[in-house]
Amino acid sequence: MKALIFAAGLGERMRPLTDTTPKPLLAVAGKPLIEWHLEKLAACGVREVVVNTSWLAEQFPRALGDGARWGLRIVYSYEGTTPLETGGGMLHALPLLGDAPFLLVNGDVWTDFDFARLPRAPEGLAHLVMVDRPPQATQGDFALDQDGLVRSDGAHRLTYAGLGVYRPQLLDGWRAHSSDAGAAETPPRFRLAPILRAHMAEGRIHGEHHRGRWTDVGTPQRLADLDAALSG
Repeated sequence: MKALIFAAGLGERMRPLTDTTPKPLLAVAGKPLIEWHLEKLAACGVREVVVNTSWLAEQFPRALGDGARWGLRIVYSYEGTTPLETGGGMLHALPLLGDAPFLLVNGDVWTDFDFARLPRAPEGLAHLVMVDRPPQATQGDFALDQDGLVRSDGAHRLTYAGLGVYRPQLLDGWRAHSSDAGAAETPPRFRLAPILRAHMAEGRIHGEHHRGRWTDVGTPQRLADLDAALSG
C-alpha cells in the first residue's frame, strides 16, 4: 500500500512560525510532525509515500530526502505556488499513487491511532477515521451510524481526523459534485468534502470512531501544548 501525506497548505493560522517553515516540518518532541507519520507508515508496512507540496516546497526534500532513513521511498507532488485544496491535491497526486487503495494522512495532525488498524481494501470508496469534536470545531464534520457508514449529518457529529484509506475511484466524475470556482482552473483546485458528501448519500463512505489521542496542530498554542505533552 502507498500513502499520501497532505503537506501543501499555507499554514496561515500558524504564522509567524510558518513564514519560514512549512507546518508539517514544525517540530514536536524533537522531530517534525511529518516524521511521526513517516515512522508509523514504515511500521505498518507502507513502502512508498507521496508528499504533496506547495508552500516552501523546497524544504521537504531537504529535510526528508528520498525516505531511505525510514525504509521508505518518498516522491513529491508539487502543486505550484497555490495549493490545489484537498480534492485537487489528491487528483494531482493520483498518477503517483496508482490504481490501488492508498492511505491518506494530513501532515498537520498528530494522533496515537495505529495505522496498521486501517483496512487495506476499504468497503465502498473510502474509510475515514473520526474523532470527538475538539473545542475549536464544535459543529463537527460528519456523523457515523451504527453500521459504520459515514453520513453528512446526524444526531452525533464527529470530526474527520485527516486520516483514512481511499480508493482512487472516489474522484471519478468529481466535477459533478464540485461547485468550487477553482475547479475550472488548470490544474483544478477543489475541496474533497463535497465529493465525499455526495458518495455518503449512496452509502459508499465507511468509517470508525477513534477515541484515543488526536490533535489538529493548527495554531502556535496547540503546537506548544502538544510539544509539552509529548516531551513530558
